[in-house]
Amino acid sequence: MTQLLDPPTALPTISDDERAARLNAAGAAWSERIAASPANAQLKTRVSGRAVGSVATEIRAGAHRFLVDEPAGLAGDDAAPSPVEYALGALVSCQVVVFRLYAQALGLTIDELEITAEGDLDVRKIFGIDESVRAGFHGVRVSVEITGPNTPEEYENLRQIVDAHCPVLDIFENPVPTTGALV
Repeated sequence: MTQLLDPPTALPTISDDERAARLNAAGAAWSERIAASPANAQLKTRVSGRAVGSVATEIRAGAHRFLVDEPAGLAGDDAAPSPVEYALGALVSCQVVVFRLYAQALGLTIDELEITAEGDLDVRKIFGIDESVRAGFHGVRVSVEITGPNTPEEYENLRQIVDAHCPVLDIFENPVPTTGALV
């Protein structure tokens, strides 16, 4: 596991009212677009990567660039999180977004929110030692710490709604048709 050496990019401080306004505006805008044409709900996301270093990848996603690497034990330089750490990070960050979105929609207040995802991986398939094991995670656990003035039952209901609507959790839980080709 890589350690966080630099603080994350500073985000502007946002008040609860500003967050609520952004969430409401986004929801209203998407509802309006989709009402105009259901085809407007379809998005295409593109990310590309270039091999660098020992086994690292420089990722380009829109205007953003970031590095993905492996720890030394997996032939990397440990210069950045690994692909599976980013996958868990994608799950955690998507959960945060959907928690915020549905808390706003349900009129719930979140004072603090911290989500942890932990995955179990067996490297035998990666290294061609045992083809019978799964190459990816064989188990993932997500734990949510949430505080605020609402009841534990309301937050548990929120968690269930989030799990039902989180796109990245859906990717983890359901097979996604995927194709590959040399170009």
